[in-house]
Amino acid sequence: MAGAERLDRFMARAVAAYYAGRDPLGREGDFITAPEISQTFGECLGLWAAVCWQMMGAPRRVVLAELGPGRGTLMADALRAVREVIPAFAQAAEPHLVEASPVLRAAQRAKLPDAQWHDRVEDLPEGPLLLLANEFLDALPIRQFVRQDGSWRERWVRDGAFLLREIEEPPPLPLSDDTPEGTIQEACAPALSLAAWVAGRLARQGGAALFIDYGHTRGGSGDSLQAVRRHEPVDPLAAPGTADLTAHVDFRALADAALSAGGAVHGPVPQGMFLRRLGLGQRAAMLAAANPRQAQAHLAAANRLTAQEAMGLLFQALAITPPGFPTPPGFENA
Repeated sequence: MAGAERLDRFMARAVAAYYAGRDPLGREGDFITAPEISQTFGECLGLWAAVCWQMMGAPRRVVLAELGPGRGTLMADALRAVREVIPAFAQAAEPHLVEASPVLRAAQRAKLPDAQWHDRVEDLPEGPLLLLANEFLDALPIRQFVRQDGSWRERWVRDGAFLLREIEEPPPLPLSDDTPEGTIQEACAPALSLAAWVAGRLARQGGAALFIDYGHTRGGSGDSLQAVRRHEPVDPLAAPGTADLTAHVDFRALADAALSAGGAVHGPVPQGMFLRRLGLGQRAAMLAAANPRQAQAHLAAANRLTAQEAMGLLFQALAITPPGFPTPPGFENA
């Protein structure tokens, strides 16, 4: 079928082109992420990593890595916080960033000159690992399957529109035949592979991983593919490479992949609950008290990150650890 491209291949090409030559973050860009909303987000995640390091027995050296680190804001805030509160962890932690975009690498280097960069997570050095990933999984390419005339078919893209074809490669997740007509099932093979790799790595060498993203815990049913340009939704199939293209994360599938690879899973829990348990509200109140002129801004940012009607419920947090690892902070009773 000339000119047709399977959806995951279309999405991978569009996302790679999009990030290759731009910094998409901030009010002047296309979207804004939690670390850019408030410094408290990165500070809390840094302290989360430090407590996990203590739970590991405080190894002398630990790889502190972030996937898709944006401008480097999260890691910079995290390291600043741990230097003040748990300086021994700051001395043990080696910052590593997994980033493909040369534009974003330049922004990260300005904030984190001592970091090391990698193209792939598999390139991270050996040893105990603490891995942070905020809004990384949502940009990984998905496949979509549609129930039509009593069978499953797969979505392809041609000339800015969807078309259906017979499934040529096995889906990364099972497709039930007991499914209503018109059902759309999504699956993200790279996310499942990443969860399995992380679980295996942690089981062998120790550590913990934290994934925060927007998504659901019910399975990947429904069409969640979306695109944003200048903070407004646009057609995800039009002008590939010019808009941020994402899909919701299937946290149930992510957890199953990690468990199947020998890891332990904590959560998912809503981001709002997770951040409140880490003390983000108290930290925002401290910043507000110390900076009266910026008090309202600090409190509004904290509310945006934690309120159910904002980011607190749509975004989920999930941790992967080795079996037998203590419950990480924020996942109590999860």
